[in-house]
Amino acid sequence: MTVNKESLTAHYRPVIPSASTSAMLHVTDVRPMPSVSCGREPVSDALYEGFRNIDAADPALYEHYGVKRGLRNPDGSGVVAGLTTVCDVHGYRKGPDGIEPDEGDLLLRGYSIGDLVGAAASEGRFGYEELAFLLISGQLPTYAQLADFNDRIDSRRALPVGYLSLFPRTTASTSIMNVLQRATLLLYAFDDDPDATDPQHEVDVAISLLARLPRIAAIASAAYSAEANQSELSIPPIEPGLSMAETILRVLRGAEGYTREEAQVLDTMLMLHAEHGGGNNSTFTCRVLSSSGTDPYSAYAAAMGSLKGPKHGGANFKVGQMIDDVCDHVADPSDTEAMEAYIAKIAAGEAFDGTGLLYGIGHAVYTLSDPRAAIIRRYAGALAEHKGLSRRFHTIEAIEDLAPAVVSRVRGTSKPLCANVDLYAGFVYDMLGIPAEMHTPIFAIARLSGWVAHRMEELYGASRIIRPAYVVPWASTCPVYVPIAGRAGDEPPLPAPLAQSSPH
Repeated sequence: MTVNKESLTAHYRPVIPSASTSAMLHVTDVRPMPSVSCGREPVSDALYEGFRNIDAADPALYEHYGVKRGLRNPDGSGVVAGLTTVCDVHGYRKGPDGIEPDEGDLLLRGYSIGDLVGAAASEGRFGYEELAFLLISGQLPTYAQLADFNDRIDSRRALPVGYLSLFPRTTASTSIMNVLQRATLLLYAFDDDPDATDPQHEVDVAISLLARLPRIAAIASAAYSAEANQSELSIPPIEPGLSMAETILRVLRGAEGYTREEAQVLDTMLMLHAEHGGGNNSTFTCRVLSSSGTDPYSAYAAAMGSLKGPKHGGANFKVGQMIDDVCDHVADPSDTEAMEAYIAKIAAGEAFDGTGLLYGIGHAVYTLSDPRAAIIRRYAGALAEHKGLSRRFHTIEAIEDLAPAVVSRVRGTSKPLCANVDLYAGFVYDMLGIPAEMHTPIFAIARLSGWVAHRMEELYGASRIIRPAYVVPWASTCPVYVPIAGRAGDEPPLPAPLAQSSPH
C-alpha cells in the first residue's frame, strides 16, 4: 500500500521560508584556530606534541597494575559495573576454560528481540512505540495503554513557538548528529522546570523527545537538501496518528511519498536499534551523566556525542564506503576466490582505508551471531530484489560469510567473529532513500528509548555517582619543580615597565 501521494503533495508546501529559520543560515567564525593564526613555530612544539612523551603508557603497565583497558577483562568481556533489568546482550557463555562462543540473543526486559519484531510484523502493525513503552515502563502495554502512549507522543509533535527561528543548524557543519545534540540542549530552554529529575518529569521529557527528535532530524536533513538544490525548505505539516517511522519518511520523502512496506522496514530498524545493554558506550555515557543528577537533556545530548563516534554508531558510514570499495574491485560476488583475496587485502591493511579493519565484522559481545543482523538480512534481501540491488546485497552476504575466517587467518587469531548490525543497516537505509548523513541520527532517535530506561534505572536504582579510580604509574618518581627562570632553553622575558599612577 502506498501513502496517498496526491493528498501528500497537496499538503506538502514551503511552510518554512528561509527567512523564518536559521536552519539554512551559515555563520562563519572569521577567527582561525590558534595553530593557524599564531602558526606552529618551534616554541609551540611542547604544547602540541608534548603529550606524546607522557600519555602513551607502556602496555605492560596495564597488566602490572591490573588495569582493564576499556573496562574490558583479558578475555574481552566487559567489567561488571552495575545491575540492570533493562536488557541482556547474550553472545557467549563463561566456562572453566574462559569464554565459550554461543549464538547471540538480545533480551529487552526479558523478551527476545526476535519475538518482539516478529509479533509486530505478523500482525501488520508498527512495533517501535510498543517497544519504547516496554523499555520505559518495564511491561508490555495493553491496547488502551499503547493508544494513550501514542496520543501523548502526538500531543508533543509540534515544536515550541519560535523554536525554528532558533533552529541550531546555524553553521556549515555537515553533521546532523551535532545538530541533534544542540537541538536537544536547546529544548532545555523551553522547559519550565528543566532540572527536575522526578519520575513524572523524566517520562514527560522522554515523550517530548520521542515526539520531536524525528522531526527535528528530518528537518535538518531537508535543510541540507534544500540548500544543495537552491530551493525553499519545504516540510509537510504534522499529521496525527503516524508512527515514528512514518514521521521520519513523511519529511524525508516529501511529495514522493512512501509505501507501507517501506515504513514497516524502517520501523523494524528502529526496534533493532532501540536498546543494546548498559555497557555500550553511549548508554554508559548516559548513565555516567545521570548518576551526577544532571538534567535529562544534558544526559541525552552527551549520549548522542558518544554515538556519533566512528567506533560506535558512526561505524555504519564506514561500512558503506567499504562495500563500495569491494564492489569496485570484485565484479562477481559469487567468485569466492576473488572475494577472499580482496577481503584478505583489506584485513592486511593493503586495501580500502589501510586500517586493516573489516567494518561490520566482529562485536564486543556477540561471537557466533548478532541477532539483529540476522533479522535485517531477511528484510534487506527482499528489499534489494525489489529495488534491483541484488548484486550489492550478495556482495554484503559474501563479506558476512567469508570475512570471519579470512580475518582470523590474516591476523592469526582464533577469536570468533560474526557480522554485526552495521553490515546491513546502512544498505537498508540507502534503499529507503534515507541520506547517509541521517543514518546515525536515526540510530540515535531509536536508541533514545533505551537511554531513557537506563537513565531512570540509574536515578532511582543505583542512585550513586559513578566515580572509578585511575592508577598513577609515576607516583613514586614525581619530578622536582623548577622555577620558570631556570628551565632549559628558556630566556626570561624583559620586565614590563611599571604603570605610572595618575596624580590626584
